[in-house]
Amino acid sequence: MNMSFQSIFEHYDWNTIQSRIYGTTTEQVAHSLAKNKRNLDDFIVLLAPAAQPFLEQMAQISHSLTKKRFGKTIQMYAPMYLSNECQNICTYCGFSFDNKLKRRTLTRDEITHETAALKNMGFDHVLLVTGEANYTVNIDYFLKAIDQIQHDFSNISVEVQPLSESEYKQLHEAGVYSVLVYQETYHRDVYKQYHPKGKKSNFDFRLETPDRIGLAGIHKIGLGVLLGLEDWRTDSFFNALHLDYLQRTYWKSKFSVSFPRLRPAEGIIEPNFIMDDRDLTQLICAYRLWNEDLELSISTRENEKFRDNIIPIGITSMSASSKTNPGGYVVDPQSLEQFETSDERPADVIAAIISNKGYEPVWKDWDNSYR
Repeated sequence: MNMSFQSIFEHYDWNTIQSRIYGTTTEQVAHSLAKNKRNLDDFIVLLAPAAQPFLEQMAQISHSLTKKRFGKTIQMYAPMYLSNECQNICTYCGFSFDNKLKRRTLTRDEITHETAALKNMGFDHVLLVTGEANYTVNIDYFLKAIDQIQHDFSNISVEVQPLSESEYKQLHEAGVYSVLVYQETYHRDVYKQYHPKGKKSNFDFRLETPDRIGLAGIHKIGLGVLLGLEDWRTDSFFNALHLDYLQRTYWKSKFSVSFPRLRPAEGIIEPNFIMDDRDLTQLICAYRLWNEDLELSISTRENEKFRDNIIPIGITSMSASSKTNPGGYVVDPQSLEQFETSDERPADVIAAIISNKGYEPVWKDWDNSYR
C-alpha cells in the first residue's frame, strides 16, 4: 500500500487532543460559529463542553447546511444480518466468540425469505451485516449473497470484517455501493482491552481498512466509533481526522458517519462513558458544521423521541424496523442478536413521521441501470 492514514495518525497524541477539547473557551466557540467554512481546529472547538450553551445555534446552522446540501430528504434503509458467527472476542458485542449461544448463517433459501420481508416493507436499500468468521462468511459467501439479491435492491451496502484491497474490488465489481467499517475506538492503548482475541485485535490492520476500500474504488465509505467505549469527544476527533484524510486522498468517493451508542447485548461490558441525547445532538451538529458533504446516519439503536427530533437537525439517512440477528425478520426471530434495538416501530410509521415533519422519506436513491 503506497498511502495510509497511519502515517498521519501517529503524529497525534490522544491526551494532547483531549486537553485541547476540554480546554476550549466560549470565545473560541463563538469565533468558530461565526465562520462560513470550518476546519478540524473548529471541529475540536465544537466538540467541547464549552460549546454546549451554543447548541441551539449549532442546531439551526446544521439544519440550514443540511437543507442546502441534501434538501429535505431522509434515505430509508434496513440491515440484513446474514450471520452471527464470529471468531473475535469483543467485550461489547453480542456476537463475541465467547458467548456460547446459538449461531447461524443464512442459507440461500433463508436469504430469499428475508429479502422478501424487507421488500414487502418497502425497502430498496439494504445493509448486509455479518460477524467475522473467515471459514464461513468470507468473500465467496458475500459474492454469492450479493449476486442473489442484486436484482431485488437498487442499493447494496456491506458491514463485514476488514478485507483485502482485491476483495473489496470484487465487491465493487459485484455491485456493492458502500462499505461501512468502524474503528470502534482510536485509543490504541486500550483497544486491546476491548478486542483481546481474534483478527480484530490487530489495531493497525483495521485502521488501514478504509484505505483499502478507497483504493478499490468503492463509491461510498462509512466510518464511525462505538460511542461509550472511550471519551466520545476525543474519539470523534480522530474519526474526523480519518475522514479528512480519506476525502483528500479518495476524492471520487462519498463518505458517511454513523453514531452507534453502546446498547445492551448478551454478555457485554457496561459503557465506560455515558453519552446523553444532548451530547449526541452536539456531535451530529459538530460534524455538519465542519463538513457539509458528509452523509450522517442514525440507527434504531436510538430511542423513538430522539430519532423523531433529530430528523430536521442534520441526519440524512435512517434505518427502520431493524433486526440485528440473522433471520430476524421471518426466518429465526429468536437467534442471537448483536445488540438490542430501541426504536422498534414499523418502517411505514417512521416514513409517516418523516413526512409529517416536512421531509421526504427516500426508499431508493440509486439504480442498477445507471452503473
